[in-house]
Amino acid sequence: MKSFIVFSLFVAVAWAGVMPAKRQNLPLLPRMPLDKLEGRITNGELAKAGEFPYQVGLSLVFGNQGAWCGGTLISDRWVLTAAHCTDGADGVTVYLGAIDIKNENEKGQQRVYVSKDNIVVHAEWDFNTLSNDISMIKLPVAVEFNERIQPAALPKKNGQYANYEGELVWASGWGRDSDAAAGVTQFLRYIQVPVVKKSTCNNFFFGSITDKQICISGKDGKSTCNGDSGGPLVHKEGGVNYVIGATSFGIALGCEKGWPGVFTRVTAYLDWIEEVSGVVNN
Repeated sequence: MKSFIVFSLFVAVAWAGVMPAKRQNLPLLPRMPLDKLEGRITNGELAKAGEFPYQVGLSLVFGNQGAWCGGTLISDRWVLTAAHCTDGADGVTVYLGAIDIKNENEKGQQRVYVSKDNIVVHAEWDFNTLSNDISMIKLPVAVEFNERIQPAALPKKNGQYANYEGELVWASGWGRDSDAAAGVTQFLRYIQVPVVKKSTCNNFFFGSITDKQICISGKDGKSTCNGDSGGPLVHKEGGVNYVIGATSFGIALGCEKGWPGVFTRVTAYLDWIEEVSGVVNN
């Protein structure tokens, strides 16, 4: 069942160099079990309390199994994440203001349970093609903002940064820190990397990257990895954190292999986000 098939949707491409005709025919890695908490975003830095106040952790339940993803707080009631994280979930516990996800007594950390009725997966999410990999979670009550919990802003609809090519951006999460790591991390990590051109990204992914996706460089082994899925890609401008991507997929050969990381492009879904949540930045 697809509920248990992908956790981070890291596309597996044969090392032999045979170019696959269709991306949807490629096998996918399984979800990351919650009982394996070690590792982090590859070659990243340890986050400080309040440094990424928009970052949320998602402890998802699928029957008697669990999985971990990330997300972005975009208002006092709504979290943005990836469809492949939430599709088929029976519920999710949202971690807010967290650095150490093993410490429920951590200062400023809040945990809120959300039932499946408050999970909205994009109606055109396609598991086979990985398109429209975006979903939203509505918190049952409004969260109170503080120095450790703050929303990221949506990009403005004026299209000033239509592609963000060459811009330095921030990715964060509790994902694996290396290809050898067994699971997600206890502590939040981050990387600062440039956005690469769509054409550059397509050189790696056989022309399958669309205008609704955005890619970061994987140079020097800095990348998102299993466990970071759904988490934020942020462009900082004038002291404002603009969420421009949600972690979607990469290459199953390894997170440290230098391949780009692929994100759902938020600017392509601003109308959908507004329709679902009412959240908009004009």
